Order: sequence, then C-alpha cells, then structure tokens
Amino acid sequence: MLPFKSLIVLDKSAEMAVFLQLAGQIRQLISEGLLPTGQKLPGTRQLAELLRLHRKTVIAAYDELLAEGWLEARAGSGTFVAGHLPVVLPKPIEKAADSQKGRGEPGFQFVRKPHLARPLLLMNDGLRLDDGFPDIRIAPMDELARAYRSYFRWGNPQQHFGYGDPKGNRLLREELSVFLNETRALRTTPDNILVVRGSIMGIHLASTLLLEPGQTAVVGETNWSGANMNFLQTGADLLTVAVDGHGLDVEALAELCRHRPVRLVYVTPHHHYPTTVTMPPDRRLRLLQLSQQYGFVILEDDYDYEFHYLRRPILPLASADPHNMVIYVGSLSKSVAPAFRIGYVVAPETVIDELARLRRIIDRQGDTMLEFAVGQLFRNGDLRRHLKKAHLTYEARCQHFCSLLKEELPDVVQFAKPEGGLAVWARFDRQFDLNQLAGKARREGLTFADGLAHNPPGQWLNSTRLGFASSTETELEQSVAVLRKLTRG
Repeated sequence: MLPFKSLIVLDKSAEMAVFLQLAGQIRQLISEGLLPTGQKLPGTRQLAELLRLHRKTVIAAYDELLAEGWLEARAGSGTFVAGHLPVVLPKPIEKAADSQKGRGEPGFQFVRKPHLARPLLLMNDGLRLDDGFPDIRIAPMDELARAYRSYFRWGNPQQHFGYGDPKGNRLLREELSVFLNETRALRTTPDNILVVRGSIMGIHLASTLLLEPGQTAVVGETNWSGANMNFLQTGADLLTVAVDGHGLDVEALAELCRHRPVRLVYVTPHHHYPTTVTMPPDRRLRLLQLSQQYGFVILEDDYDYEFHYLRRPILPLASADPHNMVIYVGSLSKSVAPAFRIGYVVAPETVIDELARLRRIIDRQGDTMLEFAVGQLFRNGDLRRHLKKAHLTYEARCQHFCSLLKEELPDVVQFAKPEGGLAVWARFDRQFDLNQLAGKARREGLTFADGLAHNPPGQWLNSTRLGFASSTETELEQSVAVLRKLTRG
C-alpha cells in the first residue's frame, strides 16, 4: 500500500472543503503515476482511519472522483483507478513538504525576452516627483460617477451589457472626433478613431500591424521604453538617431534613410519624451517630407497635448499630413487619471478597420461603461472644464517647482523650464549619483526615478524626469527640501 498518510496532507482550516482537497490530491497521485491504472484504493473506512477523517468525507471524495471518471467501482471488489486512463510512469515518491517546492517555476521551457524587463511605475504614498502623472485629487470623479449612473438608466440593457464595437463606444468616438478636430485641427470622423486602453495599446496594435521581423523602426536616442519594447517585440530592428534641444534630429534621420529602408519612425514631437523639448515647425515639415520621400510611417505619440504653457500648442504632425502617412496616438490617462485606461488611435478608416480586427484577438472590446461615461463628460462639457482647470493648476505648479529648483538647488540640478507637459527633465551634477540619491530619498519619504531607464547604451546621463503635476505646491516645497538636505553635503 502507498504511504497515503505521508503523501496526502489536508488543511482543515482552509476554505476548500476537506473532501475536495482529498479528491484533488488523489487525482494528483493518479496523474503522476503513483496510483497506476487498475490500482485498488483502500476502503473508505480504512482510509478514514489513516487520515483521521470521518468516513463520510472519504466517501464524498471517492464519489467525486467516480463522477469525474478517475475511479471505477467494482461490485464486491472495491474501488479502483479507472482502467481507461493512460499509463503514466511514476516519478520517485517525494515527501509532501518537498512536493510543494518550486511552485513558482514551470515544468516547461520558455524564452525570457530582456526588452520586456521594464521597471513598474507605481503611485506610492508620501512625497513623489514621478514620471509626470496627473493629480487624481482634482479629477472629475463626482461627474464621472453621475455619468456612470446614467448608463444604467438609459437605453437598451441588451445593447449596454452585450458585445459592442471593438472600435469603441460610438458616443465617445463621436465626441473625440469633434474634440480633436477643434483642438488639434484634425479632419476626422468617428470612423477614423479607435478607442484603446491607453496609448500603449495603440502603439502595440500599430507596431503589430506595420512591422515585420527584420524591418527597421527608428526612435530618438532617448525615448520612451514602453514604445521601444513594442517595436522590439515585433522582431524589428530598432535604430536610434540623435536628440538635441529641438527634439529628433531629422537630418540624421535623412542620412539613415539614404543608406537603408525605414518602415516606421516613432516621435513625441509636442513634448519629447523624456526631455520635454518641443519640435519646431521647420523640423516637423522636414519630417513629413522625408516620410513622403522614403515611404516610412510616422507614429506620432501626443501623450500630454493638453498641457502647454508658454504659447498655444503647436498642432500635431497629423494635422499637416496631406499624404496620410501619420498614425496619431493620444491618451486621456495623463489628462484625467492613469486608472482611466482610455487612449485613441487616429488613422485612415481602412487602417482603423484592420487595427480593430487585431484588437479583437487580444481584447474583444474596451470598457463600454467607462467609454460611455467619458463620452458623456465630453458631451456635457465637464471634461473640457476639467482640462481647463487642470491646465491652470499644472502651469502654476510648473512655475513654482522650477523656481524652487533654481533657488534651492542651483549647483545640483540643471534644467530648462519646459514649455509644457507634467515633468521637468533634470540633469544632476555628476558628484551626485542619481541611483544612490534616489535610494537615500526613498528612506526620507520621497520617491523619484533614478534615471537609469533613460540612459542610451554606453552613456550615463545622470538625468531623470521630476514630475510636478501630481503634487501640491506645499508638497513640492517639501520634496525640494528633502533633495536640498541630501545634497547639502
């Protein structure tokens, strides 16, 4: 007889019923070949005594396995492992405690891709100078709650709670079309818009559609790692060109195009990530000319267009694209709150149709209720009012934070006041190792990124993004005070 008492370990305090635990462990012994096909099991009374259980518990476990086909009862002979099961060669018997080890590792091999190892950004408690997040405390939560409630009161329940259009809620696409046409001079209809779960989903879908293994994608030497990961995931060759005080060096891109075919160029021209600089009009026009000349697609990521402070925002590349070579990606996550996983892709209708087909195989549709609610916020003006309020708030915080850095840390941090966005690109004096400084700051209750993710291969920028929008002016003063304390020497 197998050592059932050693092989079966039951937890009577667990939420799962004991008879189900017993059935599951007998099933596992059969699967591992320790109970072979045709093996007779102990009688219910005998097993109950071995395991110190009530006999009815064992009977219930046997009945469960009989119903599932793992066991078979033979009249007058007892209960046996079913004869129709395949033969499994048994492994060496392990003690129950040892058999629980290694649950974190699979029994099969798979390839771990280094480009997916990207640090996870979380909004921690305490002081923070984050990557450039909005302040969720000023988000229109009450208005959103009212819009959610209206979803349950309005329209056909079958339509509301059934499957919807993979392109996104029609109301939201209609309102986004009006909003983008008015604020960005785009020429869209709802059929030119795909609603996605944040801009990164739009980038993933676009790169999946456009890039094949071995084709060339080009990004700036400093760039958002989330975009880079998606391009590498397609198997494309990812090349970089220089970035200066005016964004992507388009003449360096032109030189690259003269030597090899380029399929896609990814840019964040309004506020280059991570340096926040704005690409001037002459470079924008040259980039569009190069796209037409060499036939590459421009993937324009306009992640925080709403927040530009020094003058009117420069219109997107997509607004001046006569040849439909630009795919435009944006997001409401930076405008309202990161938990609002709503982004959008703007492209010619045939491209949107194909992106929607791709979207269906990973995500049948978006969050219909959230999309409807945000569409309502657009329609009744609540979201536009919020964006206006947020713009004024973040502009004031930008001014205050830059003044603090200039006054309190003049010999520690070098920066150019950003024309817009939600963060300052800060270069620290090299006597202060950012990695060590970030660690010391965390122990003082202040969180900010160590900047390692922004370093191009072989370079040490000792720079990082210091987000100001998610902190009040008082919190910004406290954060700078921590930095001043740690760098005073």
